[in-house]
Amino acid sequence: MELVSPAGNLEKLTYAYLYGADAVYIGVKQFSLRSRADNFSGEEWKEIRRIKGNRKLYCALNISFHNRDLHRIEKEMEYLALYPFDAFIISDLGLLPLLRRWFPQTPLHLSTQANCTNWRAAEVYRDLGFKRIILGRELTLEEVAEIKTRLPDLELEIFVHGAMCLAYSGRCFLSAWMAGRSANQGNCAHPCRWNYRVLEEAERPGEYYPILETEGYTTILSSKDLCMIDHLTAIQKTGVDALKIEGRMKSLYYTAVVTRAYRKHLDALAGIPVKDLELYRQDVFRVSHREYCTGFYFGKAEVEEPAETIYREHHVFVGTLGEPCRPGLYGMDLRNRIEVGQPIEYIGPSVPFLLDNAFSLWDEDGNPVRAASHGQKVYIEPGVPVEPGYIMRKT
Repeated sequence: MELVSPAGNLEKLTYAYLYGADAVYIGVKQFSLRSRADNFSGEEWKEIRRIKGNRKLYCALNISFHNRDLHRIEKEMEYLALYPFDAFIISDLGLLPLLRRWFPQTPLHLSTQANCTNWRAAEVYRDLGFKRIILGRELTLEEVAEIKTRLPDLELEIFVHGAMCLAYSGRCFLSAWMAGRSANQGNCAHPCRWNYRVLEEAERPGEYYPILETEGYTTILSSKDLCMIDHLTAIQKTGVDALKIEGRMKSLYYTAVVTRAYRKHLDALAGIPVKDLELYRQDVFRVSHREYCTGFYFGKAEVEEPAETIYREHHVFVGTLGEPCRPGLYGMDLRNRIEVGQPIEYIGPSVPFLLDNAFSLWDEDGNPVRAASHGQKVYIEPGVPVEPGYIMRKT
């Protein structure tokens, strides 16, 4: 099964590949459902061509296109042709003539926004020329398996990890109504995750009813996060071809840790020996997340239970290690404060973690420093063997 990871910018794409993704999906400019991500523009296609190798790259063009958008997207076709895309992810059938004219050999993947939830619909999309269907999160694994049994020549992709939408595969108008930001245009403000007070119960005029997700209260709107890392064997039995991680708006650290965990578990499922498999799994439960569930895959009971409002997080992302400027001394891209004497951990593509209590920090003039914060130009001399591309974190 192919592992498909998110990338909201070039740095996240680099780490998604480095930490085990078979394929990465990105948005270009303002034509994907994460238009508030950095997305890709300018000459970033050059760097993507350099690092992509034999891995896949998918372009999400899955907003709901209005008339005004059609002219804009047509003007971008020449720019899109610069990227080494292996498929386009779309939900709007109006793009078919345009993409077929410009990219006749590039496969089409049907976005989950198209709400394909049965084999008859999947068959129609296949006959229209789609190579892969990204199924809606509303399906059970049993339903997924039936679609694959009836259409064995059609590739199927399902989400296995990340945020879930209150609405049917993202078809929600709360954000557009309440914040003036259309979810279907890639600008969701996530109002389903806000806290509300609802006025008013008829027999108790003037009393507020709180809808909170803390102990003692229930929730109406907010959903849990999806996590299927413990159910990959069951997923494999359905015959699906690809597993997708949600999160183009999430951090580099989230992208790397979650991608790595699913990569290792898929390798183990394929019979490849993986040392410390449980440590990789544990990181999925330590990265920032809401309460996990299995969505609709085993029925809807879990979805109907209240979720907690808090995001759980066990580690703080400190930064990334760059290339060594001399043996044993590495550049850093700092995202949080680091202080000599405060232990940090390094993680790598195949290193669960390395604890370092003995690192030292140096400024650009070669002077020792005690601490540094986000944006500062400092160098680290680790107390343990490391490699470029490792991620630093602290508890």
